[in-house]
Amino acid sequence: MELAILVRVQAPEPYVVRDEREAAIGMPMSRIRQPRRVGRRSRSQEAGLTLLELIIACTILLVLASAARPMIQATIVRSREAELRRDLREIRNAIDRYKDMADANAFRTEVGSNGYPPDLETLVKGVTLAGNKHVRFLRRIPKDPMTGRAEWGMRSNQDDPDTTSWGGNNVFDVFSKSDATALDGSKYSEW
Repeated sequence: MELAILVRVQAPEPYVVRDEREAAIGMPMSRIRQPRRVGRRSRSQEAGLTLLELIIACTILLVLASAARPMIQATIVRSREAELRRDLREIRNAIDRYKDMADANAFRTEVGSNGYPPDLETLVKGVTLAGNKHVRFLRRIPKDPMTGRAEWGMRSNQDDPDTTSWGGNNVFDVFSKSDATALDGSKYSEW
C-alpha cells in the first residue's frame, strides 16, 4: 500500500514595485524590519512635562534663589553705605569751603561761630560776598540713605566729639542718625 502525499504548492503572487526604494532592494518595504527607536517616547507622551519634572525644576530654582538672596542684600547695603560716605563727604566739603571763605573774610559771620555755618540750610541758601556775588555751597541737603530723610546729626565745635546732641552754635561736623551697624561692624553714626 502506497501512501500518496499530495502537496499543493501555490505559486507566489506576482510582485508589483511601488517606488524606487522597493525596486532597488527587490522586495516590498513592508517586509523590511524598521530599526527600533530606543528611548524615544511616542508623540503624545512628549507633549508636556510630568509632575515630577516640574517639582524638581521648581526645587532647583528655589535653591538657587535662596542662595542668591544674601548676596543681593549685601550688595544693596554696600551701595547704601557708599552713598552715605559720598553724602557725608559732600556735606563736610561744603562746611570746609564755608569755613575757608569765612576765614578769608569773604563775607560776614556771627561772632562766636568760629567761621562755621550756623546750620545746614545756610550751605544751601548760600551767602553774599563782597561785590554782591552770591555763593552756594550745596545744591540741596542730601538724604541720609540709612534713614531715608534729609535729617543729619550735627556737632558744633564746642560739643564733645562723641556727643549725639547738637549745641546749636554752629555746624562743625555731620553724622548719620541711624543706629544700625555697618557691614564692617562700625556704627553709621560714628562715620
